[in-house]
Amino acid sequence: MARRDRPHILVRRPASVEPYQVPRRRIDPKPLPIPADRGTHGSALTSALDEAQRRGMSRRDQRPTIVAGTVDGLYLVFESFPGLHLALERLDPRQGKRHPELMAVNEVVRDGRLVERATVFVPDGTLGYFLKRLDQYVATASQDNPRHRELIDRIRTISLASLSELWTDPPDEFPGQEACVWWEVWLRNRDGREVDRLQVFATKLGLQLGHQSLRFADRTVCLVEARPSQLALALDVLDDVAELRRPRGPAEILADESAVDQAAWVEQLATRTLPANDDAPAACIVDTGVHQAHPLLEASINPSDCHACDPAWGVDDRNGHGTEMAGLALYGDIGAAITSAGQLRLRHRLESVKLLPPPPNTNPRELYGAITAMAVSLVEIQAPTRRRVFSIATTADCQVPAGGLPRRAYGQPTSWSAAIDALAAGLSIATTDEGTVFLDEGDQAARRLFLQAAGNVSVREADHLTRSDVEPVEDPGQAWNALTVGAYTERDSLAQAPADYDDWTCVAPRGELSPFSRTSVAFGRGWPIKPDVVLEGGNLARSPDGTQFDTPDVLQVLTTKVPLRDARLLTVTRETSAATAQAAYIASNILAEYPSLWPETVRALIVHSAEWTPAMRRQFDAARTRTARVALQRRYGMGVPDLVRATRSATDALVLVVQDVIHPFDGDGRMREMHLHDLPWPTEVLAELGPAQIHLRVTLSYFIEPNPGRRGWTRRYSYPSHGLRFDVRRSTESTDEFRKRLNQKARDEEERFPSRSDADEWFFGPEQRVAGSLHTDFWTGTAADLARRGVLAVFPVAGWWKERKGRDHSDRGARYALVVSIETPAEGVDLWTPVAQEVGIPVDIET
Repeated sequence: MARRDRPHILVRRPASVEPYQVPRRRIDPKPLPIPADRGTHGSALTSALDEAQRRGMSRRDQRPTIVAGTVDGLYLVFESFPGLHLALERLDPRQGKRHPELMAVNEVVRDGRLVERATVFVPDGTLGYFLKRLDQYVATASQDNPRHRELIDRIRTISLASLSELWTDPPDEFPGQEACVWWEVWLRNRDGREVDRLQVFATKLGLQLGHQSLRFADRTVCLVEARPSQLALALDVLDDVAELRRPRGPAEILADESAVDQAAWVEQLATRTLPANDDAPAACIVDTGVHQAHPLLEASINPSDCHACDPAWGVDDRNGHGTEMAGLALYGDIGAAITSAGQLRLRHRLESVKLLPPPPNTNPRELYGAITAMAVSLVEIQAPTRRRVFSIATTADCQVPAGGLPRRAYGQPTSWSAAIDALAAGLSIATTDEGTVFLDEGDQAARRLFLQAAGNVSVREADHLTRSDVEPVEDPGQAWNALTVGAYTERDSLAQAPADYDDWTCVAPRGELSPFSRTSVAFGRGWPIKPDVVLEGGNLARSPDGTQFDTPDVLQVLTTKVPLRDARLLTVTRETSAATAQAAYIASNILAEYPSLWPETVRALIVHSAEWTPAMRRQFDAARTRTARVALQRRYGMGVPDLVRATRSATDALVLVVQDVIHPFDGDGRMREMHLHDLPWPTEVLAELGPAQIHLRVTLSYFIEPNPGRRGWTRRYSYPSHGLRFDVRRSTESTDEFRKRLNQKARDEEERFPSRSDADEWFFGPEQRVAGSLHTDFWTGTAADLARRGVLAVFPVAGWWKERKGRDHSDRGARYALVVSIETPAEGVDLWTPVAQEVGIPVDIET
């Protein structure tokens, strides 16, 4: 993949799309496939091994330094055939005093399928282990069961390792070549002097080594600040490096440090942080208030931007939760910020509204909608022109009664969720004894983006996925217009936890749903798919006998703290509230990057940037039907969003963004108009790629006006004011045929037009991507096919506007955002430049 260093293309003409498709993994059925010619296959691997040895020796002759006590050898990469796993134990024989040793394993995508890559350190004098087995494999290749087939049948290639092969975090998180960043360097424990050798190496190359190291049974972890090109030299100098990760563990240790030590870390971060200007976008924390005097927050939140729904409450945070959310909303990953080096320039600010009274007081549940409206009003009166996102971690309890409820009961609107929907749609509301009243017809310019926590499970169990699936998203997380945020976790190690947690295990494996997160699996089919995305929410530890659960700091998220009971300035937090605050960080940065974007568009970009982790993908790969896929989407949303993907395109990953207004219905309740977007399309580039696989993704986002009365939720009593759908021209259609397939009025009188479903071409399909007011789907096919698909339609479906003429706002139009992306795994392909030239964007862009 090329670097994401290009802006998204905002299409100003009446149509703009950018296709994007998440690669899918296909697992080959058993029995395992056999290489077409085992003799040729074995000989090719032998030649590759000889070439890797030659290149490694040549590279070693040019190494810049030597460190005493190291063992010379080669780092080799063994890559599997697509869909297969390597015989890892056979790559790590552990025979004799010196032997090949497996260092790291990761997965990458090849042509839409996952392949496994294993990095092995082969000390000098031990390469014969593999050469001997290859010779025996080739010698017996004509037999049905040649020797060592279990090892060699699975290996597609062998090559000399580069630094990226030791990276075990997601590949797209690997630092840019010129980025000087902190790395988690994992060393294999051999003689107890691994850190000393790393220190010598760092000193000779002028690198900075962190002052902490963490030693486990067979690994020691250090922090090193370096460019990839500098750290890559370690592969020719040290034999100790086992794997590389993004720094995360040592930062969490700060939560347990003394107030004095924490203050030192906080001071150094505050000193090198440049706050955003007062006119920058803001993340508004609607919670328990914010401790404005915190050294990491005070420069980014003015006292005049701190509010309380009841003045008697005061604006400061006497609970702590709001300040925890503020730190994550401002910095995203505070641990990474603290352990990084250099100046940190913030692009957004903070606002605060105290939604909850100081403990032990609570708000009556039925007032939450009105209180939320009041909170919005307070900040908008103070700064009416500021662009902002609202982050709400508070939810109302949603306990599932014994025996459950009818499926249709889950996901239904409440006064609170309807208030969120109304505020997002630009309406002002008031709450009376009769319910929620809309005070005006709304204002397109007053649209608002709400980031809402999905809520946390009430029972802790080892089978956390089943528990999450039966505990529905809490109120108001079912709001159609909100971006509802669930939690997943990457924290899967208790190695740094206190001795009290010896022999405890993590409940959720890495990349899975957090044990705290709720889902909409139990929702009725007609209600929105929630959560929309998931972000880090921490993990849960389970005792050896399985009877106890706990939340050690090492499994949680580092953030800012109110010094209430002690003077410490850092703590840990977790659950979907922490995930929601991190989503506010992403949303605020999108607003800073693209000031002209609507809230609907920011929501679309966040969801469009999301990807499922390998753990989640395995669940989708096992789903046999589209209905099963949607059920998994109701658990994971569209996965984990990423700020870089949400804001930047690449030469081989084009993102088109369209903002438009459609008029759904006419005055007589009939359908009014359909939009046809003839997109700026890299047709020539796609045609040249021909049979190459390519990925298209489409996301459509709009805000509905709510109708929360519980009267059957059909026709005039339906909850949404209107609905929108998208469709893409098929490669076999002309534009006129595309129009006729979708639009009766495009046909001649009495003309019949056959309609054939293209559901099989999409991951979810047009019948499954209809819930809520945000629809996303993706398609994978050949570039030649996609070259002929550059036309997209947006058209209305029924809602209560159609049935209630007096309240139909179709004349003023319904806004929508369309995000379309095209991504290709082919190397050296430039999709972005021809489209940029077509729409008039300068191509020579500094990034």
